[in-house]
Formats: sequence, C-alpha cells, structure tokens
Amino acid sequence: MNRKPLACSRPLKFTAASLSLGWALSAFALSTATIIPSTLSPDCLEYRVVGICYWLYCSLGGCTVRTSVKVRHYIPDAVVSSYTNTGANPWIEVAPMSVSNPTAQAGGDGTSNHDNENNLAKFKNADVIGHPGGAVFSRFASQSGYTCEGAGIAFMPYLLSTLDTVAWRYNVPEAVYPESLIPGMREIGSRASVNLWGSVYPRGGFLHQVDDYKSGAVVAQRAADIVTRRGQIHVYHPLLANARDGYWPAGDLVENDASTGKWQELAPTLSATCAVFPNSDAHVQATEGDYAWALWRPYACCQRRGQVFLGSVDFM
Repeated sequence: MNRKPLACSRPLKFTAASLSLGWALSAFALSTATIIPSTLSPDCLEYRVVGICYWLYCSLGGCTVRTSVKVRHYIPDAVVSSYTNTGANPWIEVAPMSVSNPTAQAGGDGTSNHDNENNLAKFKNADVIGHPGGAVFSRFASQSGYTCEGAGIAFMPYLLSTLDTVAWRYNVPEAVYPESLIPGMREIGSRASVNLWGSVYPRGGFLHQVDDYKSGAVVAQRAADIVTRRGQIHVYHPLLANARDGYWPAGDLVENDASTGKWQELAPTLSATCAVFPNSDAHVQATEGDYAWALWRPYACCQRRGQVFLGSVDFM
C-alpha cells in the first residue's frame, strides 16, 4: 500500500470576510485554524424557538409558575475524518493521534491490477475528534438567544480506527449481523431512487464503491453511527450527553435523517452549509483520498427558572 506525505497548512484568517472567501477554495489542507471559523454558519445552526418550559418557583412568599422559552439548534460536536492511508488524517494537528501500530498499518484500495477494471474494494480509516470551535460557536449562537450545551469536548478522541482493529479491519462481529446481510437494511440512500451510496453495516473500513467521495462519506457515517450509541462492540467513547430537566440532547444518529444530525464538509472543500448523505451537491474527489466533515447534532433546551421542572409544550 502506498503512503503519502501530509500537505502544508493554509490557515484562514479568523474573520467572517475571509471565511466567505475560504468557502470558495478547494483542495486546501485542513487545520484547526480553518475548522474553527466554519462554525459561523447560520444554515448549520438552524436556530429555532420551538416551545415553552414551565417551572415551579417557590420562595418565602409562596410558589408561582414561571415560564422560559424552549429553543432548538444544531451544535458542531465533532470532526469526522475518513482517509485512505493510516496516520494521514487530513486534520494536521490531530494526525499524530492515529499513527500506524502493529495491528493497523497501510491502507488504500484493492485492485485486480487490470487498468480497465474498477477497484475491487476500498479501505478508509476514520477518526472522530471533538470539534475545536466550541467557544467561537457559543459566541456566534448566543446572538440568536439562549443556547444549549453540546456533548463534544474539543480535541477529545471519540473513535480512532487504528485502535479498533478487530471491528474496523476484520468486521468482527458485525459481518454476520442482519443489517450486514439483508439488502435494504440501514443503507445510505435508496435503491429505488438509484442513489445508493452504501450500507452502514458492517461498521468498518472496507466497502465496495467506485466513487471515492461517496466511500469517504459512508465510512464517516459508520464512525458517527458508532459514537452516537452506547454499548457498541467497538473501541470508542460515546459522544452523548445525558438528558436533564429542561435539556434534551441529541440521540442516535440515523442515516438519511437530518433531524438526528447533519454534515458540513471541511475537506477537500470547505462548505458553508450542512446536508445529510446522500446529497446532490457537487462532490470534489480528494486527490489523496482524504475527507473530513463536521458533525452537527440537534439539541433543545430552556433556561431554568424554578426549582421544579413541570414540563414543556412544543409549538409543533
């Protein structure tokens, strides 16, 4: 398997003006300096007032019912990288987290060695790392009103496929799961619409897909599917928060369903918008097979205004 060098960083200036220029660039190296400004996206934020919360407030003068606004918006919890060669995460600063080890080396595509045939199989590593733009995002989102807290911790490694060798490289035990064996179960896209990108299961690095961009997207969805659930047979840390009074965190990520999470492309191009896979946007193939997306997840919350939470009413 071939290995490739990391490209040099081209950080964007931290201003909204240069961010808009950066969105027009393609095929630049991914660094923390380029990721942080990407949180300034109203389309991905999708801030909404969705209901009213009721609180019982008691003092020496008696008890009253107070209300607060219930809001819902998306938060960039993590950066999910999907890349060909082990140790070559396109996000430069975190690449040392997932270097080769005795059980996880090399990478790339299988081939029949005939130039007139498509590659037989593709392999992608995947890393899920806490999004570094939390502080900037909070200031940006707070301009819309009260904001919720996400589950992601900056630079926290939630999944590194190099440490998940048995499941990621050998598909053990998910190769025999019904989702892996029965066509139509847990698929990204649809066979009926002739827009099938791939299957979520088995949630490993190998798949058959001639389009490299779609391969990267499917593997990113697989990695995110793992970390947004508890008790999976993988080496990972759950990217989940616990519900509490007046706080409704994101749950399981489900393919094709924007209400559970959506993706903002970071590499090979930096996008100002979010979408779910499959999407109809123009797809730029990464020359080195390295891709990265920000995973935005939906949260709802309301400001505490009493000692006891009485419930909430949604407008829709």
